Amino acid sequence: MSTTVLYSVSEGIATITLNRPHRLNAINPELLSDFKSALDQANDDSDVQAIILCGAGRAFCAGDDLKEFDQQVRNPIETRAYIEHIQDITRGLCLNDKMVVGAIHGWAVGGGLEWTTNCDFVVMAQSCRFFFPEISLGVFVTGGVTRLLVEQIGLQNAREMILFGNRYAASDAEKLGFSWRIVEDEDVMPRAMSLAQRIAALPSGPVKNLKRALQASPNASLETAMALETEATLEGFLDPLSVDRVRDQLS
Repeated sequence: MSTTVLYSVSEGIATITLNRPHRLNAINPELLSDFKSALDQANDDSDVQAIILCGAGRAFCAGDDLKEFDQQVRNPIETRAYIEHIQDITRGLCLNDKMVVGAIHGWAVGGGLEWTTNCDFVVMAQSCRFFFPEISLGVFVTGGVTRLLVEQIGLQNAREMILFGNRYAASDAEKLGFSWRIVEDEDVMPRAMSLAQRIAALPSGPVKNLKRALQASPNASLETAMALETEATLEGFLDPLSVDRVRDQLS
């Protein structure tokens, strides 16, 4: 695997590190390809119970690498393919079976902020800054944020964040409506690891089913939501390991 993304696994936790620190981990085709490969590897590994996503150096991700912008807009076919590669990252983060913990520091800009919103949990450094520059540049957001951001902070806050591209500090997150954990800079990775360890210690089946059910819930009717719950609960009830856990609680 290329060095634009680092990948490691320890005690059921995969750590994916964006690794273009000289460009503040800005997005280019090579990073997208390597990031997708890392996500595929984590999602396909039955021993991985949780994923930590972070960035090397002074920032999590500064968004698209504008120095390589000309290479991304050479013709409609190649440009569409590049955009779909960006969307593939969101698919790998959101439409998978593993909970993702974002350990976010420095800058989370554009695509970097989109990937932050794609995480199931976010631990953010107090010094972090984040914003969406896309509209002001005449382009548009990706990463499913036109749905996910509305779910997380409400329609009006999402509209203003995306439209005006205001720059925010980590201290603004709660006021905006984000349920992010804001911590001292030096505590970002320890807190993210602690959270990932809590997830990894849980039975994997219900965790997988919870992620699937919650992902489907915004567009699901009450009956559909209950049907998903029924199947997930049935799977748990019939799992011999679940039976053993219940018996252990009674002993």
